[in-house]
Amino acid sequence: MITGAVVLAAGKSERMGQNKLLLRLNGERLIDNILDALAASSIDEQVVVLGHKADEVIEAIKPRLNRIKITINKDYEQGMASSFQKGLQLLSHVDAVFLVLGDELILDPNVLRLMIKQMEKNRGEALIVSPIHKGKKGHPLLFQSRLFNEILNLKSSQTIRHVVHRHADKLVTVEAPEWTIMDIDTPEDYRRISDLTKKGHIS
Repeated sequence: MITGAVVLAAGKSERMGQNKLLLRLNGERLIDNILDALAASSIDEQVVVLGHKADEVIEAIKPRLNRIKITINKDYEQGMASSFQKGLQLLSHVDAVFLVLGDELILDPNVLRLMIKQMEKNRGEALIVSPIHKGKKGHPLLFQSRLFNEILNLKSSQTIRHVVHRHADKLVTVEAPEWTIMDIDTPEDYRRISDLTKKGHIS
């Protein structure tokens, strides 16, 4: 199965007050952690979708540009779905695509590989694979190519969640660590999660 990943890195990070992707956990920027994990996994192609202050992020990831694709979403303020659509347009030839948040705290290649295996085992039943921790679904999500057209045809008023809900009977979950359900949106979140990471409570 040929797989791809769309990394959503277009937002303003307004609640944080600075670009979340460039924040550091354990000395590494969040976007670096994401791209390193994707490189270490068995994912075949990666697309990073940029928008707000795109030049700032491009400069930060310059050493990695030889192995990833970059695309700019000028309509990034329309929301996450518009950025996923922009990246998906470059990956229409693959069998399945991960939707990866650019501010994922941690991205473990082992979890990604497990999700791919789950979809490969259940091609007829698993249109979507989601990590789950203590009953709560998280990120990243893996979408089978049979859903690509539906995602690409979402209207501006619709979200990725609409697609997930429509195909709830074809969603398969994989048990995963706590980081898959954690968000980092505010300076308070960042300080709290940085402390937990330093103490080894998140891995």
